Amino acid sequence: MADRSTKTGLASPVLVLNRSFQPVRITTARHAFTLLYLGRARALDARYEPMDFEAWASLMPGPQEDAIGTPRGPIRVPRVLVLVGYNRVPSAPLRLSRRNVFLRDAFTCQYCGGRPPVRDLNLDHVLPRSRGGKSSWDNLVTSCRTCNVKKGYATPEECGMVPRHKPHRPNWSMALRMAAPTTRFVEWEPFLQGLPE
Repeated sequence: MADRSTKTGLASPVLVLNRSFQPVRITTARHAFTLLYLGRARALDARYEPMDFEAWASLMPGPQEDAIGTPRGPIRVPRVLVLVGYNRVPSAPLRLSRRNVFLRDAFTCQYCGGRPPVRDLNLDHVLPRSRGGKSSWDNLVTSCRTCNVKKGYATPEECGMVPRHKPHRPNWSMALRMAAPTTRFVEWEPFLQGLPE
């Protein structure tokens, strides 16, 4: 499993909001600084006031704040940006992959509810490929090795093993939650609280 712990410096995650203060994606601090410098976004301070690049660069980073060194001195890494000219809510940009199916299913076997180590997880085609099942969000679920072998090439009805949750393509809010680092920043919480699970 890829490490989703909080990164630092230019790799730090930054929450990006549209003009209506709705979350639209998570980006890196490197890209956030580019958006901020080019005037395409504003950084939110501790009071959630938008600041342009010059105002943001004039703030002194606190001892516990992530910062990057520049010739003009250290600059705080913003945690939240507001885009200046974008007001849409995007559809889920999540590509279909083994890791993303595991994330969608919370690393839990959809047949028995077990949470084995990642190395013991498999992708299962609900309708087996041998029966015409496709590799799609709607037909793939996380399964443990035991359940995967037990189900074999049978359909859920034939073996009495129905997934606990109907597989589906994640919507944009689920995709955003899945992309969020394991440790979220306190600055993100007001914007993520209203998102549907």
